[in-house]
Amino acid sequence: MAAEPSSVWVPVTLGGRHVRLEPLAQSHFDALSAASDDPAIFRYYPVDYAGLAGMKAFFADALSSQDKGTALPFAVIALPGGQAIGSTRYGNIVREHRRAEIGWTWLAPRHQRSGINTEMKYLMLRHAFETLGLMRIEFKTDSLNEKSRAALLRIGATEEGTFRNHMIMPGGRIRHSVYYSVTSDDWPRVKRHLEGLMDRGARAA
Repeated sequence: MAAEPSSVWVPVTLGGRHVRLEPLAQSHFDALSAASDDPAIFRYYPVDYAGLAGMKAFFADALSSQDKGTALPFAVIALPGGQAIGSTRYGNIVREHRRAEIGWTWLAPRHQRSGINTEMKYLMLRHAFETLGLMRIEFKTDSLNEKSRAALLRIGATEEGTFRNHMIMPGGRIRHSVYYSVTSDDWPRVKRHLEGLMDRGARAA
């Protein structure tokens, strides 16, 4: 039986072949500020976190949410070089209902569509279901973000529906958010699928 979520919601390092997820810390700030200097990274975010000022706000939000027990943020470390290239987190944690969201994810442009995102999602989903004992992981994205929507379907998440008029974007556009999920019942199938994707990527490399 999986461990009780309340006993294991602590910062943790998750390691894979191409990426390591480390608990986000101020020591990552300079590298992530440099990695986030392209405003296009945050085109679909409700907050513009690009550059130095943006990263200050990003870190403040991430670490404050961690202190409140509603998030576990990570720095994304590319291997083998060990460079911090982005961030992701468990957020909207609801321990009593054994659910959380995976999101707030961004990568420096040259590392996008590299297979790193697939391995990140695998590591986080495996930890969520096999260590944290969750029964649901959810994702949300801007309805206009076709790349993100395709990526979520590619990893095996199920599209659940659209929250209309969900957010107001920095430029004033009203955003509709599309929700996806992977449940504990889905996980064996999704795990096999992701391992197959990673295996094919390793062979191709």
